[in-house]
Amino acid sequence: MLRRLRRAWRIAVFVLVSLAAVMPMVHAWYYAQILWWARHAPDSTAFMERRLDELREANPRARLRHQWVPYARISDALKRAVVAAEDAKFLDHEGFDWEAIQKAIERNERRGRVVAGASTLSQQLAKNLFLSGERSWLRKGREAIITAMLEHAMDKRRILELYLNYAEWGEGVFGAEAAARHHFGVSAAQLDAAQAVWLAAILPSPRRYARGASTPYLDGRIAVIRRRMEYAQIP
Repeated sequence: MLRRLRRAWRIAVFVLVSLAAVMPMVHAWYYAQILWWARHAPDSTAFMERRLDELREANPRARLRHQWVPYARISDALKRAVVAAEDAKFLDHEGFDWEAIQKAIERNERRGRVVAGASTLSQQLAKNLFLSGERSWLRKGREAIITAMLEHAMDKRRILELYLNYAEWGEGVFGAEAAARHHFGVSAAQLDAAQAVWLAAILPSPRRYARGASTPYLDGRIAVIRRRMEYAQIP
């Protein structure tokens, strides 16, 4: 028994030492990528690649719909709607909305399960760019580190530009341009307020809703976003 404990301890120490040696290199790679993406558009993201793999399990010829557009060619209505829906304090925080996190923790404790999150746009972008869909403390830790890197290397305008270009907006539909054309047959620059609010409203579960879908839950969410849009600040 003692021998097995010693062996387990040696293995644990080896793993910890290995992680301590490897993690700085991993973080340096993350930061190098982020510095490049501060000025260049990513070809794809970890989230997009995972979705494509899932689609190709059913159809080997499946492709994603995605087209990069610069910030100036995205409707201000969509920018305001997304900020109002997902991160009202986007311009004020440095990657983390601590008040929202505390409220989410309290709500989850009351319900005894996870029913609320508090991810900012920066955190969501970190996850979309680099991480898997697993739920673990290790992944959340990596997400926090990458979020801090994004906030350090990029201004808010660039973070929002990247978010809008790589958010999922339907089955195989990524980015504002593809979303606008898929759901409404217009460009991202031509989206009006009603269309923008609908796109922002489906963000938590974009594959659940067909084009122009309406449900009591979605209608309620749309009404809330409309009220918040007046106060939403964008870079």
